[in-house]
Amino acid sequence: MMVVILTCFGVVMVYSASSVMAAKKYHDGFYFLKRQSIYALIGFAGMAVAMHIDYHVWKKWAVPLFFGCFFLLLLVFVPGIGGAAKGASRWIRLPGFNFQPSELAKVALIIYMAYSLDKRQEKLRQFASGFFPYLLILGVFIMVLLKQHDMGAAMTMGTVAIVMLFAAGTRVQYILGMGLVALPGACYLVFTEAYRMRRITAFLDPWQDPTNAGFQIIQSWLALGTGGFFGQGLGEGKQKLFYLPEAHTDFILSVCGEELGFIGVIVIASMFLLLVQRSIRVAIAAEDNFGRFLAFGIAILIGMEAFINMAVVTGMLPTKGLALPFVSYGGSSLIISLCAIGVLLNVSTRMRGAQ
Repeated sequence: MMVVILTCFGVVMVYSASSVMAAKKYHDGFYFLKRQSIYALIGFAGMAVAMHIDYHVWKKWAVPLFFGCFFLLLLVFVPGIGGAAKGASRWIRLPGFNFQPSELAKVALIIYMAYSLDKRQEKLRQFASGFFPYLLILGVFIMVLLKQHDMGAAMTMGTVAIVMLFAAGTRVQYILGMGLVALPGACYLVFTEAYRMRRITAFLDPWQDPTNAGFQIIQSWLALGTGGFFGQGLGEGKQKLFYLPEAHTDFILSVCGEELGFIGVIVIASMFLLLVQRSIRVAIAAEDNFGRFLAFGIAILIGMEAFINMAVVTGMLPTKGLALPFVSYGGSSLIISLCAIGVLLNVSTRMRGAQ
C-alpha cells in the first residue's frame, strides 16, 4: 500500500514540478504527467505479474539476466543505439522512450547475488574462492557505469552488493580491506574529472560558485527553506519556475519541501523508512536463503536510493543523478522499482508462518 501511495503521490508531484516547464518546452503542460501516468500503469501491471510469479523461478534466470544486463550496459556506447544527455551516456533509444539499463542491472545484480550467495555461502569466509570473485564482477560493472558517467548507480550497486555480502557472512576484514584499497582509486576518479571536482567543491562550499557549480544545491536549499513547517501549498512553489534544475526528477523532494513543508518531507522519509523496515522483516522470515537474500537486496536498494537522493537534495552528499524511488519522473526507474516490489511481495507470501 505504501508503494502505491508513494507512486500516486509521485505522479501528482511530477505534474506540479513540471507543468510550467513542459508548457514552455513541449507546448503541453500535461506532457510529463501523461508519461509518468503511463509509466505508473505499466509498473503496477509489472508488479502484479511479478507478485504472482514464484520467486524461485528467478534462480533459473539469474545468470542469463545478469549477463544480458551487462550486454545492455555496453549497448549504450553503440552509436545510433545509445543516447547521451549532459555528458552522460546512460540510455538506449527506443521508440517514444529512452530505457536506462542501469536500473534493470541493479535488480539483476541482486537476483544474481541472491542465487550465488545461496549456492556458495559456505565459501564466503574464504578470500580467494569466496569474496574475491564477487569483487571482480562488481569491479567490472562499476567500471562500465563510471564510463557512462553514472556514479550514482555505481555507488548504489556497490553498496548493495557489499551489504549483501556482509549479511551472507563475509568476513568484515575483507570488506574493510577492500574499502582501503578502493579509496585511492575513488580519489583518482574525482581528481581526474573536472565535473566531479566541481561537484565536490560545490558540496564543500556552494557559495564559492553560486551561479554555476553551486547553483542547484543553493536553489534546493531555498526551496526547502521557503517551505517552512507546513509548506506554501500544493502547486504554489516558485523554485520550480526555471530556478531549480531537474525539479521533476532528481530534485523533486525540494519541490515537495517547498509546497508541503517540513511535515511533508518527514512523512515521505518515514514512509520509505517503514517500507525498508517491513521489507527487512520479509527477508528475515523468508522460507529459504535465496528468498532471504533477494528480499534483503531489494530492501537495501530502495533504502539506499532514497537515502542518497534525500542526502543530495539537503546538501549532505555531492550532487548525483539519482532519482527518488517511486516519486521522481522517469520510466525506467519507476517500472523496474515496481517490478522489484512485486518480487518482494511474492517472497512475503511464502514467509514462514504466512500460511
